Amino acid sequence: MVCAVVGFIFACVPGALIIGWVLLPVSFVLGLVALFRRGETLWQAIVAIVLSIVGTAVGAVVFLGLAAGSLGEALDGGPVTTSSPGSDAEAASDTTSDSDSDTGADQQGSSAADQPGTREDPLPLGTEISNSEWKVVVNSVELDATDTVMAENPFNEAPPEGYQYILVNYTITYLGDDPNGGTPMSTVNYVSADGTTMTTLDTLAVAPDAIDTLTTLYSGGSVTGNEAIAVPSDSAQDGVLAVQPGMLDDKVFVTLG
Repeated sequence: MVCAVVGFIFACVPGALIIGWVLLPVSFVLGLVALFRRGETLWQAIVAIVLSIVGTAVGAVVFLGLAAGSLGEALDGGPVTTSSPGSDAEAASDTTSDSDSDTGADQQGSSAADQPGTREDPLPLGTEISNSEWKVVVNSVELDATDTVMAENPFNEAPPEGYQYILVNYTITYLGDDPNGGTPMSTVNYVSADGTTMTTLDTLAVAPDAIDTLTTLYSGGSVTGNEAIAVPSDSAQDGVLAVQPGMLDDKVFVTLG
């Protein structure tokens, strides 16, 4: 019973979970043994078994909470900033801190939540969209690229009826300083006029000069390429692109041209 109590306490302490995970199974086994031994106090055995089971469940919850927090920190690249085409990135970064308290801050370098970049007011092509580790720039969009995509690979899936492929060309740059580099988790998706999100995963098609998002980039390194997305043919030009430098970042919307 004492072993179960100590294990339960340690299972609730984030920095000492491993001790609880060792003591709780031991107390569970000892409790089972005590149940079938003559002369043992039955209530102590029952308390040991119950505490070991509850403590294990509590320890699992604490561990999952820690894991979720750590994953969130790893995927969170910090606040998203934008920089207009042709502007200086360093100046944009300096502007960010000043614009946090300035309700009239201009678009360049300000927080994505405080500036144009919504579906109703998208940013132009060439805008630099960044967090502390990644920068994404949509370079161009080719509408009605179905023939180009289908000619790239004979196994490419044709777009559904009423849809056409567009080719989105963009560049991802690693801004971090991890000596082991990083793998891009940036995304660029299409959002139609009626608010439906469409991605390159909706169809099986290899884009010409496809962007390689599985490559490892080091500080200052970048990768450029295309993604093929099937979009409604009758309103392709009315949609926008939703850009996220990191998986958990806010979306910043960009025009198609």
